[in-house]
Amino acid sequence: MNKLAIGVDLGGSNIKAGIVDAQGKILRDASIPAEAHQGPTHVLDQITKSIHYLLDGFSNGPKEFIGIGVGSPGSVDLDGGTVKYPPNFPGWTVVRLGESLEKEFALHVEVDNDANAAAVGEAKFGAGVGHKDFIMVTLGTGVGGGLILDGKLYRGPFGGAGELGHMTIDHNGPLCNCGNRGCVEAYVGARYLTQRAVEKVHTNPKSKILQLVKNDPTRIDPKIVSLAAQEGDATALDVLSETGKYLGIGLASVVNLLDVRLIIIGGGIARAGRPLFDAVKESVKNHVLKPMTDGLEVLPAK
Repeated sequence: MNKLAIGVDLGGSNIKAGIVDAQGKILRDASIPAEAHQGPTHVLDQITKSIHYLLDGFSNGPKEFIGIGVGSPGSVDLDGGTVKYPPNFPGWTVVRLGESLEKEFALHVEVDNDANAAAVGEAKFGAGVGHKDFIMVTLGTGVGGGLILDGKLYRGPFGGAGELGHMTIDHNGPLCNCGNRGCVEAYVGARYLTQRAVEKVHTNPKSKILQLVKNDPTRIDPKIVSLAAQEGDATALDVLSETGKYLGIGLASVVNLLDVRLIIIGGGIARAGRPLFDAVKESVKNHVLKPMTDGLEVLPAK
């Protein structure tokens, strides 16, 4: 029998889960709110609920599965199961996520940083196929990073490598959820992008953004900004251009440090498409050492 795996993407807004075969095909999926503000016990219940939903309808139950893989924000220990201080999850300190799920489902569980998991996915099945070195960026509630170097995922000696979202680009900048100031995430994460859009529509009341939310600024989110940009709205395009500029400044430092020329960007905000990607590429090129611009590519995740 073709063994299956269960994959779980733990996001600050939603938990997405799927049953996947050995070729990477998603056979069944589910998405439920993370409700992270209710603390780690509740989030764990939500993860459990999503996996039980997937298992319902598979006649042999857990026997068909080789295990569960979880992509989680925050630093994940090299033990493959302990999550430490994810920045957008109130009340989380050190959580033995893998151990809890193994007890519930009697399956082997592996936990890794969500952007690391995304990087491995792109290396095996996506835009990174055929590339030995690339930087993976995930744009959502937070900003994650994964590094594929010499064909292998680089986790660092303690498992915390690749936290691109928490590189400082302005030490006097806005406060980030991690507690530091001026992190990339404090300019590019979903809530900060939304805040900028809300501020801009106050001075641009004819913006398509406001039309899409029926003049209720509390309904503005990155998806609305993206839709408005697709219709050519100048305010939305300005928000995405700024987002790309800030992200590019942070990525330029990584390119200068590692001499890696391929950047792959995924996550919900990446669906904004060309306006965002063009701004990122221009910003990276403006901030890297000149020799580093040769062969530089910025691609959407597949």
